[in-house]
Parts: sequence; C-alpha cells; structure tokens
Amino acid sequence: MPGQRRHTYWVYLVPGLALLTLVVLVPLVWNVYLTFTSYRGIRPPEFVGLDNWVELAGDTVFWTSFRNSVAMVVAMVVVPTGLGLVLAAMLFDLVGKKFGGRVASFLRATYYLPQILPGVIAAIVIGWILRPQNGALNTVLGAVGLDALQANWLGDPRTALPSIMVVLVWVQIGYPVVIFMAALQRVDPELYEAAELDGAGWFQRFRAITVSIIRPEIFVVVLTCAIAALKVFGPVYALTGGGPGTSTIVPAYYAYSEFFQSQQVGYGATIATALTVVIAVLAVAFVLVQARLERAEEQGR
Repeated sequence: MPGQRRHTYWVYLVPGLALLTLVVLVPLVWNVYLTFTSYRGIRPPEFVGLDNWVELAGDTVFWTSFRNSVAMVVAMVVVPTGLGLVLAAMLFDLVGKKFGGRVASFLRATYYLPQILPGVIAAIVIGWILRPQNGALNTVLGAVGLDALQANWLGDPRTALPSIMVVLVWVQIGYPVVIFMAALQRVDPELYEAAELDGAGWFQRFRAITVSIIRPEIFVVVLTCAIAALKVFGPVYALTGGGPGTSTIVPAYYAYSEFFQSQQVGYGATIATALTVVIAVLAVAFVLVQARLERAEEQGR
C-alpha cells in the first residue's frame, strides 16, 4: 500500500508536464527546426542547412542588437541592483528604525509601483513625456530657462538609447528593493546594534552585514534581471520600434521584426534560438558561480 500510494504521486505531475510540453518544449523544438529552413509562413519550410546561422554570424544588425543588450543589462541589472540594495538597506536599517515599519513598507510599495504597470502602458506614458514638441520634459526645461537642453529624446540616435535606459531603471528598481527587504527580515537586528555599538558606520554595517547575509538573494536578483534585460521587448516596441535606424534595436525586437514584418520566419527563429542559447549559458554560469562561492564559504567556516 505505501508503495502504491507513492506511485500515485506521479499522477499529479502529469498535467504540469503536459502543459510544459505543449507550451514550452514543442514550440522550442519547432523553433530550433525552423532555424535550418527557409520559411515565410505560407509554403512548407524548405531545408537550407546552416545558411541562416552563417548569415547570422555576419549580420551587423544582429551584433548591434546584442551591443544594445549590454546597455539594457546596465539599465536593468547593474543600476537597479546597486540602487535597490542601498535603498532596501536604508529603508530597513534607517527609515524603519526612525519612522516605523509602516513608512518603510509604504516607500517599498511606492518603489514597486512601476512593476505593476504593464510595460507597454508605462512606455506610452513615458513617450508622452518625451515628445519633442509638447512633451512634459521639454516643456519643463523651457519653463526653467534650459532651452539648450531640449532634445528629440526618442528621435535622436544619441539620446534614444539612454532615454530607454532611464525608463528601464525606473521600471526595474522596485523589484530588487522588495526582494532585498524581504531578505533583510531574516537578519538579526542585534547584529546591527552590536556593530553600531562597536563604532561601525552605516556603510560599514551595510558592507559587512547586509551584503554578506543576503548574498543568495543578490544572485537571484542579478540572474532574473539579466534574463529580463536580454529578453526586453515592450519598451523598445512601444517607444522607438528599434530606431532611429538601429540605435535601440535589441535581439527580441529584431527577431519579432524578422518574424512578422519581413516574414523571414526561419531567420527570425535563428535569432530567437541564439538568444535562448545565450540566456541558458548565462543561467548555468550564474548557478555554477553561486555554488562555488557557497562551497568556498562553507569551507572557510
């Protein structure tokens, strides 16, 4: 009886496995197959071998899109993680002590609010702000006498990518703040009190206690944000459409444009598969590095 009961547990995994197969595995296999074909979505796919991959290796637009992804990583990983860590530590260690937990929770929710908004809607609102003629930003600059700083923020190749980066920082900052504040709940407050009594300043407590204890959560935030940065699509689609020129194009939008605008389904599948491989390699590398650091920390104890 116990053995039969143990075997019945597998029955509960069948719906999830079936859903995973239909939604993830089958489309993934089909997408990989399309990378070896010439397919425009109408006639059956025609096998062309490695032609799409050879073309991708020499495609300057593709490599430009990956260079732009580096900027997205800065905007969605480096800056939000650093600022989020500092803000979470300040809310927990300073604001929470002086003004109470409710104030800290309210500020945390305020930082997280942009995450609740759909990405396209947030991008449309930002697009109104950044309009060259009657946008709020240029209007404010003109009102305070800074007309020289007015610009076509999304229409100039020099400012389009930095403008999107600022938007992404604003959208992304709340996620690490919430994760880090949750992680700080398991930090013993007596550690901060003891360090403060020993004369440690806020930054010393932040470096020695906060960063050290919540390191696993930092890895999780960095990994998930890096994956989101490599897959970013909505803000680029809504604000610039990859332009002007290719100044803001990213791999996800490039794959979309090849799929639905150029109707080069096989080539679009190749771009998407290459992006999937990069994300998979990044995820594996993060997991291995985290496991190595954890083993080194255990051995050092």
